[in-house]
Amino acid sequence: MTESAAATGTDWRAWQDSWDRQQEWYMPDREERFRVMLDMVEAFAGPEPRVLDLACGTGSITDRLLKRFPKADSVGVDLDPALLTIAEGYFAGDRRVTFVTADLADPDWTAALPYSSYDAVLTATALHWLRAEPLAALYGQLADLVADGGVFMNADHMRDDTTPRVNAAEHAHRQAARDRAKAAGALDWADWWALAAADPVLSGPTARRFEIYGEHAEGDIPSVRWHADTLRAAGFAEARPVWASPSDALVLALR
Repeated sequence: MTESAAATGTDWRAWQDSWDRQQEWYMPDREERFRVMLDMVEAFAGPEPRVLDLACGTGSITDRLLKRFPKADSVGVDLDPALLTIAEGYFAGDRRVTFVTADLADPDWTAALPYSSYDAVLTATALHWLRAEPLAALYGQLADLVADGGVFMNADHMRDDTTPRVNAAEHAHRQAARDRAKAAGALDWADWWALAAADPVLSGPTARRFEIYGEHAEGDIPSVRWHADTLRAAGFAEARPVWASPSDALVLALR
């Protein structure tokens, strides 16, 4: 655990909650995605799964996983030092949780993991910062990490460019709702990071975070069909969406 994560006087729950609220400003149906994701974990792995929380951030998936399945184990992997500091502080002392610092763009990132296989690998709103080619390569690595009969699930922005008028109307409607929430005091991405940069404990990790990523990583947002086809080509037996909103989807791949 980092020195910052062990620091006293920091309300890690408040930081965890504020991250969730900021993310909900972008995705008001975020909790519904998590619920379906955990339903599928239970369907395929039961109530005591070993889970890899991929690009875990503050541990939002792990938090919901352990609240629903108290006997689960979770390994969170990320490169972001600020979000990992919050995660480590929030889960301090919980032996069910391990955090690993690793770069998913590094071909050898899996060597840092404590286990060679997982019942479920879960990720949400994280892999869209990868371009299509490295994302396909990552899917191949994940096929080797998921145990036989286990699952990988990716909940993320998945755009269908064949419906431009639908996309435009949905985007306008969603942006209007965001504008109303922002006027009522909701934090967006930039606002949240400004607060983190001003916090005595998080300022250092936040500065390192922006050295790594810049303002925001630019990746690709391929379609649901691309994800499902690419996962099958990577070695998964089956793959399809198990939940969708007008802008996002949850794709499940079965090993």
